[in-house]
Amino acid sequence: MNEPPRLPGGGFGVWSRDRLALARRGAEECGDVWQLEPGVYVTATAGPCEEVLHRAQDFPKPPSPLFPPLKRSSGAVPPEERAHAHAARMRGLRPQAVAARIGEIASGTARFADQWPTGQDVEVLPPVRHALAEIGVRYLFSEDAPTLLPFASQLFLAREVVVRPSRWVWPRWVPTPARRFRTRQQVAFTDALRSVVRRRRSSGHLGDDVLGQMLRPSSRYGLLPEEAVFDSLPGITVATFETPSRAAGWILLHLARYPRAAARVAAEAAVLPVDPAETTNAHFDGLRYTQALVREVLRLHPPSWLLTRRATRRTQLADYTIDAGSTVLVCPYTAQRDAREHSEPDRFQPERWLDDAGSPAKPGVFLSFGTGPHGCEGAALAMAVLTLLTAQTARRYDVSEPPGPEPSYRLTTFGGLTPVGLRLRATSRG
Repeated sequence: MNEPPRLPGGGFGVWSRDRLALARRGAEECGDVWQLEPGVYVTATAGPCEEVLHRAQDFPKPPSPLFPPLKRSSGAVPPEERAHAHAARMRGLRPQAVAARIGEIASGTARFADQWPTGQDVEVLPPVRHALAEIGVRYLFSEDAPTLLPFASQLFLAREVVVRPSRWVWPRWVPTPARRFRTRQQVAFTDALRSVVRRRRSSGHLGDDVLGQMLRPSSRYGLLPEEAVFDSLPGITVATFETPSRAAGWILLHLARYPRAAARVAAEAAVLPVDPAETTNAHFDGLRYTQALVREVLRLHPPSWLLTRRATRRTQLADYTIDAGSTVLVCPYTAQRDAREHSEPDRFQPERWLDDAGSPAKPGVFLSFGTGPHGCEGAALAMAVLTLLTAQTARRYDVSEPPGPEPSYRLTTFGGLTPVGLRLRATSRG
């Protein structure tokens, strides 16, 4: 059998000490696909990563371990109802729907910028996360956001507790304290959401937000049952702010480290309306360099830098044989630093996205939101939020790292690529 090459001196022990370094070494020494341990393979370059993510039947996305469906007397939500729920959510998350609410998103990002205390070193991820949670929960639930936001915050805490690194990896069926806490938060969120859903349906005012789209009957599927509405919303709710918060941290750090790029963003953002609520999609489309900067940061620091798939059958991948049951780790971090796809791949160069050669539509070139049938549902919303957060911040402030020899953050790779404890200082732009 033609197996992918094994990385000399690799293995889980080395991997656990420095996963990014080993991922890069594997790509450099072994090429497109390499073997971490028997039955565990890493796709390291653009082509194989793209292939795995598109071959959903051979390499399906595993069920989310963070917010598994709650046990209910009616049993699991059938696949056809999940498909209906996905289609309904996407009506509210597609680019046209996001464009229609761009003023609302701009207002939320402006509130974050206005509230940043100037002249002092601030740990930025907590306030960023709070601001993005307000934006994300409001986007999903509109006027019911104040009711549901506290429950969404508790869901985030439950996620953090469950994914926290530990010496012991318990089977999923073991009711550890962290998992019981997660279940309690899921139940609390679902109960609060159930009251909202029943009130909307009884009043006939379903709303124009994402939840409203899920409550509308479709000509093909009819009315979506309550349990199908609740099935994925805990995970979707946290996803609107958890991953974008990590991305925002990297973006703000780059504004600090590349003042010329930040000044260019500020100049571009100067044409935005004084009242953020008046921002239109035409204003957003005019932020071309800002969008390029966001995309370049996401290329270099994809928040979801490693995706897990499992082969359902024996198959071929990049001329190698992959046995059924093998784990395949898709690595956007190394794929997006592939010199065959990006010149000077480790260099921060937003301009690469401003010409046709840098089109993100080119296969394998940009995987920070995934691709294929399981690509990120909220990609358009995330790009809008991150772009406007960048523009609203840069037009107001010069951002800098604290002086001194100590690093301004600690890098973690478990559960995502995160600049933990990142501290930055904002000074009013002259």
